[in-house]
Amino acid sequence: MRVSAPYRFGRIAARPPLALAGQRIGLLGGSFNPPHAGHVQISEIALKRLGLDRVWWIATPGNVLKDPSKHASLDERLRKVRTFVQDPRIVVTAFEAEMPSRYTAATLAFLRRRYPGVRFVWLMGADCLVEFDRWKHWREILRTMPVAVIDRPGWHFKALAGHAGGVHARFRIPETRARRVPNARPPAWTFLTGPLSPLSSTAIRAKAAREAKM
Repeated sequence: MRVSAPYRFGRIAARPPLALAGQRIGLLGGSFNPPHAGHVQISEIALKRLGLDRVWWIATPGNVLKDPSKHASLDERLRKVRTFVQDPRIVVTAFEAEMPSRYTAATLAFLRRRYPGVRFVWLMGADCLVEFDRWKHWREILRTMPVAVIDRPGWHFKALAGHAGGVHARFRIPETRARRVPNARPPAWTFLTGPLSPLSSTAIRAKAAREAKM
């Protein structure tokens, strides 16, 4: 696999979960601050529609596009996530905290190199696709592994009309062939529709803050 200049890896102490050659694994990154049913719904849609064996929830140390002062500590978030998750197919990990770079592009390149026989798919909500072109080395992400975008309430048309979706429209795999995505040669992506959850971590935190003031 071609690795871009910023992400040539030597010895890295990061310890991602066990993955076996031939497995199909979805990667859902996020702060999970806090985790909620919408995260589970995205994971279950991906497991079923893409024919995945596992979904890894990669709890990030921090999102460079979000205010770090509003994040609970990584240990606190991990404790809540591990208590919240009930599906054994969902694996919680925070190995990204041990990476020399916190950018998604570096994380995915590392996983591809560590597990060359595993079929990884990067998962994201439709709201993330809207701002995807703001991510560091976002084009490199699409060249590293297939991507599955899961619909979110109010974001369907904005996501598909956005810059990232438009530029890579020719690489989009129809939803009816979604099970082919893990084996597709990148760049390749699909847009999955299904039951929509209105929940968001931001809204949950805002509600908790309002209630604390009452």
